[in-house]
Amino acid sequence: MRLFGRRSAACAASLALCMVVAAPLGAQPQEPARTQAPQGNGAPQPERKPPVPAEAGQPQPSEKPPAGAETAPPKTHDANAAPAAEPSENGRADNAKARAPESPFAEVFSQLAGRLVGVVVNVSTQMAHPQAKMAQDAPQGSPGSQTPPGVPGAPLDDFFRDFFGEKGAPGNSGSPRAASLGSGFIIDPAGLIVTNNHVIANAEQVTVTFSDDTTLQAQIIGRDAVTDLALLKVNAKGPLPAANWGDSAQARVGDWVLAIGNPFGLGGSVTAGIISATARDIHSGPYDDYLQTDASINRGNSGGPMFNLAGEVIGINTAIYSPSGGSIGIGFAIPSAMAQPIIEQLKATGKVERGWIGARIQPVTDEIAESLGLEKNRGAMIAAVDWASPAEKAKLQPGDLILSYDGKPIERSRQLPRLVADTPPDKQVKLTIWRDGKEREVELKVIALNPNRPAPPPPDPEKPKSPPSVEALGVKLAKLTPDLRKQFSLSDGAKGAVIIEVPQNSPAANQGLRAGDLLVAVGRSAVANPEDVPQLIAGARKNGHRNVLVRVEREGSSRFVALPVETG
Repeated sequence: MRLFGRRSAACAASLALCMVVAAPLGAQPQEPARTQAPQGNGAPQPERKPPVPAEAGQPQPSEKPPAGAETAPPKTHDANAAPAAEPSENGRADNAKARAPESPFAEVFSQLAGRLVGVVVNVSTQMAHPQAKMAQDAPQGSPGSQTPPGVPGAPLDDFFRDFFGEKGAPGNSGSPRAASLGSGFIIDPAGLIVTNNHVIANAEQVTVTFSDDTTLQAQIIGRDAVTDLALLKVNAKGPLPAANWGDSAQARVGDWVLAIGNPFGLGGSVTAGIISATARDIHSGPYDDYLQTDASINRGNSGGPMFNLAGEVIGINTAIYSPSGGSIGIGFAIPSAMAQPIIEQLKATGKVERGWIGARIQPVTDEIAESLGLEKNRGAMIAAVDWASPAEKAKLQPGDLILSYDGKPIERSRQLPRLVADTPPDKQVKLTIWRDGKEREVELKVIALNPNRPAPPPPDPEKPKSPPSVEALGVKLAKLTPDLRKQFSLSDGAKGAVIIEVPQNSPAANQGLRAGDLLVAVGRSAVANPEDVPQLIAGARKNGHRNVLVRVEREGSSRFVALPVETG
């Protein structure tokens, strides 16, 4: 406390000294034939003349601003207003009555807040199963899983706390049924409201509170757990103020944004910040493409809008990163470019239908790009093709690189799932792929995604052989035998050469390879025997490649890694 008191006294003394020093600079006597320094906008202002008998608000005829300067709004005269500060005997005005000009942003933000706060609502729910909600908030699951937000065990629940409180607004007494509190915004005067799916998850009753404290019961029109979006409907007596969608694709890092919501039950709270990053992947689902902002958002902001300075919704506040549970300036919003088409589907059918082609992909590293002869890292690599899928019918193969989809270039692998999901079923699309060192055009028909699609059948078994084991690519390979299948729990239909030893700190170990993995292909050539591998490596070295692409399988899943040929 003593240290705090001394610091407070020092701060007060510093503030007083600043006021004394600033006082002589507050107002200088005006000379008759000069213009004084601009205030705020940099344009010179004419000399202030005594008011003439005229109607309040009428500008003086002789007061014309110089060319290029902004015209100030007309001044009005209030008979009850305090008189202006007059210069004292020493030529200085009374500094106590002088006011600093307001920041330009203060006017912009206040106008936006006044215009937009009416479209933002508070969303409260009565939970049907409180135990399920409490289990949702407990850390569960694994970071690599693809459980959607709002489902127990989702990575979003593990690392990114949602913003609704468990007891409603501050001061409310406890309820036998758990209540959650979030935000939303009106997108249609007829009463359609957008919020997050996790705000209304397990809800038995949904109540919407408007800015004028009117409360209405809401009906759930539809929800999409994968993208954490939901659409509500209220029956209002008349048209409601509605927000307009903006284009998040035009948002740039550094752009100013406003967040309006219901943090900790404090409805209509407005905060401002900038866009800190775009296309952020927080591993909450397969379609992550979040906008990151430093605008202060907390528990209760979930489902609230993020506005640009044009007053358009460019994001839906969904998650924060917070070790403490409060805002530390790292928040995430679903971009409007992703949310708007999903909301339109929910509005039309109450559900979301996504496209599917049946190609499982993986990122392309610099080493993989070099081993395939690409000039730069781009595209999405096909790691596996599902049985009886559009990709299989189009004869796509593991190892193909998809460079463009339906005319859109693929710069990052995670662009492809979103593009495929947004494609209407039964649409014919063209793909540009990279195979055998050159581009090829492939056409396929997208079908609707079936979440309950059965797993593909295992490959046909083959008769085991017993060729000798070899060392290649820094690992020891052996032909599959009944004993090795039993040792590494490999199925009878598994093919390739089994890795039986991986030295520590080797390139293969750094890529995550381990004993029991199956090496099934080098480049585009299948591996049937361990002795095939050195021959394939020699061919890659002869062609001038420093790395060779290797396809490995583990527990039914396949992926590609690039290993240096020098270790072979």
